Amino acid sequence: MTTSKRHWALPRVLIALVAVETALGALLFDLVLHDTAHEHMYNPAWPPHAKFHDAQYIVTSLALGLLALLLLVRRHGDTHSRLLWSAGIVAVPWAGMFPALLFPGTATYDPEFKDETQFVLGLHGQLFMAAVTCVILAIAVLLAVTRRPQVTS
Repeated sequence: MTTSKRHWALPRVLIALVAVETALGALLFDLVLHDTAHEHMYNPAWPPHAKFHDAQYIVTSLALGLLALLLLVRRHGDTHSRLLWSAGIVAVPWAGMFPALLFPGTATYDPEFKDETQFVLGLHGQLFMAAVTCVILAIAVLLAVTRRPQVTS
């Protein structure tokens, strides 16, 4: 097998897909796509400070996704460590959704959008997506760690 094929093995591809999802997800769903953006950046009930934090999340997610992609495509040095770092970097915004619910006054949706909110297996659609994304990252890391050739001294 060539180095090129090994470089883009399944764990790296999975993490790269999650990195793209992370980079573009909030941008699309909170700002671009009307079906969901009207609940976020274009929600007239949201005060400017709430919109600022949504914009901050959009920019942060974009930056984290792009950083992870940059780490994944580099071929020099310790590519295995960069793969693991990439997985950790893109896990942050997804895993952070769960403890965010522990803060006072937080919710996964605003009450006026209750009828538009999608639930999957009892979870808000975004939390379900976050859980699936974290599982994909865990599988990618597990595959990367277990498939890595052991160095003998």
